[in-house]
Amino acid sequence: MLQERENTLKYMIEAEWPGQIGICEPRRVAAISLANRVADETGTLVQGDMVGYAVRFDACKNKPKIKYMTEGILLRELMSDPLLKSYSAIMLDEVHERTVYTDILMGLVKKILKKRSDLRLIVASATLDAEMLQKFFNNNSTGDRKKDTAIIMSVEGRQYPVDVYYVAEPVPCYVQASVETVLKINSSKDSGDILVFLTGQEEVDRAVRLLNEHASLIEESKKKEKMCVLPMYGALPYHEQLKVFKSAPSGHRKVVVATNIAETSVTIPGIVHVVDCGFVKLKWFNDDTHTNSLIVVPISKSSADQRAGRAGRERPGKVYRLYTEEDASKLPDETPPEIVRSDLTYPILQIKAFGIANILKFDFPSPPPMKNLKSALEILYALECIDIQGELTKPLGFNMAEFAMNPLYTKVLLSSGNFGCSEEILTIISMLQVETIFAKPSSGSNSIKARIQKRLFEVEEGDLITYLNIFNGFVQSETSQGFCQKNFLNYKSLQRVVQIREGLKRMLQNYDVPIASCLRSTEPILKCLVKGLFPNAAYLHHSGVYKTIRGDIELFVHPDSILYTIPQPQWVIFCEVVHTSKLYMKDITVINSEWLTELAPHFYHRTTHYD
Repeated sequence: MLQERENTLKYMIEAEWPGQIGICEPRRVAAISLANRVADETGTLVQGDMVGYAVRFDACKNKPKIKYMTEGILLRELMSDPLLKSYSAIMLDEVHERTVYTDILMGLVKKILKKRSDLRLIVASATLDAEMLQKFFNNNSTGDRKKDTAIIMSVEGRQYPVDVYYVAEPVPCYVQASVETVLKINSSKDSGDILVFLTGQEEVDRAVRLLNEHASLIEESKKKEKMCVLPMYGALPYHEQLKVFKSAPSGHRKVVVATNIAETSVTIPGIVHVVDCGFVKLKWFNDDTHTNSLIVVPISKSSADQRAGRAGRERPGKVYRLYTEEDASKLPDETPPEIVRSDLTYPILQIKAFGIANILKFDFPSPPPMKNLKSALEILYALECIDIQGELTKPLGFNMAEFAMNPLYTKVLLSSGNFGCSEEILTIISMLQVETIFAKPSSGSNSIKARIQKRLFEVEEGDLITYLNIFNGFVQSETSQGFCQKNFLNYKSLQRVVQIREGLKRMLQNYDVPIASCLRSTEPILKCLVKGLFPNAAYLHHSGVYKTIRGDIELFVHPDSILYTIPQPQWVIFCEVVHTSKLYMKDITVINSEWLTELAPHFYHRTTHYD
């Protein structure tokens, strides 16, 4: 598909359209890596006049002819340029991933095309139902195919044959099975690099750690089967992500352990063997708790095909599926679009910012459930982003729409100046943007040491203040990698936190939020957190479990929380819910119940109940 994209771009450039050519990618790593690739192909410098990119906190200053960007960037550009007048062509790439932003962009661009007949839209997808998309974009009401405004163009990709292998019996732990499969491939005579698919950063880091231990043993024994093991996930700093595109050192085999970011968004050269765990981590919205739950679910057949296709890019390859052939036949055909299974609070906030008053009449390619829309509008009203008529409030609603993050976090950030704790809140919100900051050792003795080191930072106020202590220690060590090794922390994640924090600080300064510190006082920080996270409040029921105040949903403290092993407080707020055997709260903070009625009187009020 990469060569086909490049050919498409050449045709678009040769057409000499007057404006920019915008290419949207679902992920920042794809936008940056493809911009670099096309710059090399055109013999120009990336971020020059020909090719550039724009991702969150990193954008080109000029107006290149070809501009790669994430979907969120184009959405924000729509706020200032509703008809995209600076563009003559837009390409929406990897549409089969069906992110929330993909669906919103398709709905918005469809409206723009009715106003701008000169704008060209190219929707690129490897597996999506093309006829469904053609029907969605086709404005021809006569039925005459000659008057179709949308057509299907199929380009046959180059694919070498791929042999598929299944396990005879289900594996008890797919992370361990992935490691064992890599070692078997590496000890065989089959050449070529290996790509392993796992579900999240924590699993990737665990597998990389185990494989690196084996790689060290191989180096010491001076065997020939040497490995260069690399992680690949969205939260990884970009300079670390770039390593997977480079060739392994001489005499080594490259092993890339990745999330589904490597499924379609990036093409890693040299891959011949693919190890597919058969699972993916998806967000799933719970309208009872008003939160997204992270759920590990089986992949779809189309995702399985995409993963297998990674092995046949450069020569015949092999894919090792860690599930049975019978289970493979039971997989769903497609992964449900994100917009039908996600929290719509931020997407609706952005749609409102585009001046679309009636959300119910917005043309979504896959209409989301009505209960999800209702829940999102309720939360936005409670956050004071919209008024009772559903219009954006000024300036708060418009300001919040500019931030590409959960509106609950944005409300906390924009309120931090009033509480005099913006320095601390910047750190906490930035820490919440990465999946984990903790390195989890595989050996039992190191696990105990990691737990002891974590206790040095823990405080009774909960996880978020603990994160603040950890980051402050990291900064005081001058962002030392040795500090992270000593305290069993993820150095790459903390580097990413530093980058995110710098970007958010600039945004706060743009909105004239005073940057101040409350020094060692925690109450202003806790109150500020309640100001935005008040919908995520729970109390300890007399039965011994936590329950949400609204909805009466049973919740449990996640084992990773510092509150798991201490006497549990009466009132807490949480950032997310993880759904495994139970609904577990993560990133928990202890609060005073009176703050809920003080800081969110429009959402909570106190009553007396008599049995």
